[in-house]
Amino acid sequence: MKHRDPLATPSPAAAPLSPMLRVLLGLAAAVVALAGMFFARELVGPLVLAAVIVIICHPVRHPLDRLGWPRWAATTAVIVVAYLILVVLGLLLFFAGTQFARLVADYADELQASVQAFIGWLGSVGLDQQASDAAASAFEPSTIVSFVASLGGTAIGIVTALFFVLAYVIFMAADGARYARAEASFGAGAHSAIRRFQRFNSGVRRYYVVNASFGAVVAIIDGLALWAIGIPAPAVWAILAFVTNFIPNIGFVVGLIPPALLALVVGGWPLMLAVIAIYSVVNVLLQVLIQPKFVSDAVNLSLTLSFFSVIFWTFIIGPLGAILSIPLTLAVRALVLDPDPGARWLRWLSGDAVTAAGDRRDGAG
Repeated sequence: MKHRDPLATPSPAAAPLSPMLRVLLGLAAAVVALAGMFFARELVGPLVLAAVIVIICHPVRHPLDRLGWPRWAATTAVIVVAYLILVVLGLLLFFAGTQFARLVADYADELQASVQAFIGWLGSVGLDQQASDAAASAFEPSTIVSFVASLGGTAIGIVTALFFVLAYVIFMAADGARYARAEASFGAGAHSAIRRFQRFNSGVRRYYVVNASFGAVVAIIDGLALWAIGIPAPAVWAILAFVTNFIPNIGFVVGLIPPALLALVVGGWPLMLAVIAIYSVVNVLLQVLIQPKFVSDAVNLSLTLSFFSVIFWTFIIGPLGAILSIPLTLAVRALVLDPDPGARWLRWLSGDAVTAAGDRRDGAG
């Protein structure tokens, strides 16, 4: 046995890292992690989307478990519901895409005439030829088709990605039943971590319930209003309004452009201004002013952070990030901020309703 020399000088304790150094190390680690997500976006995006779908559909199993259904039957019910959602979404997008392609073919000549008239108007107000050409190119039929096709391609890519990760969705749904027994397996010591992820799952579900509810209301009102003023294919624009509602804050603008341009072609400037007025009243009131408050309350995120999340995650994982921005931000907070008692002020700054003691107020989370 080795004896310690009583005269030996004790080893000095390691000096703690300074706050600034800890911040720099944290930022460096975040850059590395985000760079990895950026380069693996084609893998990360579908996997996150699959996880979100399973989280949304997981509560289907609770009443079945209470009724005494076998675990495999409840898991199958979750998977069936998830892919029913995908089938419905895919059919809606297919219908909207085919109808839009037909509209472009039917109104190509009228659209080109409107472009030429717009170029003439730009020249009459003194804009030079380069500015006129740049503005006119945005209204070319090919440009509009490409713009909307990119939206449709993104949405269809989402559906395709989920079918591509079918096995992953099945395994996650099966594991969901096992994770529900984690506290019984690990005891009270795991309660804090389990509670964090329960709040995360609940926040994701509430977020999409709020968006789907507002999206349905907006889509119905927009579709009926466009039908009333004679815009062709109002069902297409209603579907577009519903889908773009899942893009926080800026989805309204994306959903407005195609029907407004079609209105310009079929009815001139007065009809286009009427469409813009309808969307401004309905969509700005519901999507921009009212819905963000419900979303921020549902997930305890500030309005500013909700908006920034769209831009940030779109940059990191592409267009899919616009739809997954809120769940991804909630996941970061659950993993990084929630376990750290010293980050209470950052949680509060992000919109989380925490007290000075670090506990959530009633009704929060």
